Amino acid sequence: MINKSKLSTPEWILQEFDSKEDYEKSKGVKKSKKKDEKIFKVKICPECRSDNVSIVLTGEDVKNSGEWECKKCKWIGKEIEEKELSGKEFMKYLSEKGEEGI
Repeated sequence: MINKSKLSTPEWILQEFDSKEDYEKSKGVKKSKKKDEKIFKVKICPECRSDNVSIVLTGEDVKNSGEWECKKCKWIGKEIEEKELSGKEFMKYLSEKGEEGI
């Protein structure tokens, strides 16, 4: 019986490339940045554009659950805006805000 689960040497090693990335670059393979890079989501108030928003947590009042509240302008609603930032953009955003990174 032949064992078909044996591993084979990757093609990039057989062709004597220094790394898998170099091999893929020479073959024209491009990777999506979104898969490789962490995306950070920042919630923004639609009224005053502040990022000082929080979700409204209610005990017994179920009708208001899922709403957002802006701490700056006191806006309350469900239609919150969201920015997607890459790691570098997020660190720049935090430094502009005057906060330390994670």
